[in-house]
Amino acid sequence: MLNGETLRRVFPDCSDADDWATVLDGACSRFHITTRDRLCAFLAQASHESAHFNRLEESLFYRTPGRLMAVWPKRFTTEASALPFVENPERLANFVYARRMGNGDEASGDGFRFRGRGLIQLTGRSNYQQAGEALGLDLLAAPERLTSKEVAALSAAWFWDSRGLNALADHDKPDDDLEDFVTITRRINGGTVGLKERLAAYKLLRSNLA
Repeated sequence: MLNGETLRRVFPDCSDADDWATVLDGACSRFHITTRDRLCAFLAQASHESAHFNRLEESLFYRTPGRLMAVWPKRFTTEASALPFVENPERLANFVYARRMGNGDEASGDGFRFRGRGLIQLTGRSNYQQAGEALGLDLLAAPERLTSKEVAALSAAWFWDSRGLNALADHDKPDDDLEDFVTITRRINGGTVGLKERLAAYKLLRSNLA
């Protein structure tokens, strides 16, 4: 159902489309993302989270205090509080992700070690551990494995299935499919950032996938 030609047609800027099609096809089969509705919803979300399969690691490099205040308004309420984290990804990650998602304190280094990676960016020690157990991989010892295409695809498909998103993507229920898509977005993103673009990708995928 999925091939490199389709990915290139829908996402012209996707690098290594043939390789991505191969690993995505295997990952989707493993985690029951096997219908057109499920596959289109999954690819629309994964493509948005990864800049069309081109970005597999969270960027935490910010050039100005104002941008940090905009992204983390509760963490940085003044320019002075944000200034030490400008152009300092490691310090920033260790601060904003400390004592969250299974991470230790700032000094543990967990925030940066388990920063967002993969297609649907897994973040935090507990998510890395759960994904690793499901996939039979030690992602705590080797978190960078999530930036390989195969593991990035597998982890995203695992996350999708484990959060019940296959059922939300199905269109065989008498409910509001748009509302379901919004719910999927929230479970992945934590909000509805990029919802318009995600929907546009979904519609384009539906017109290109048999």
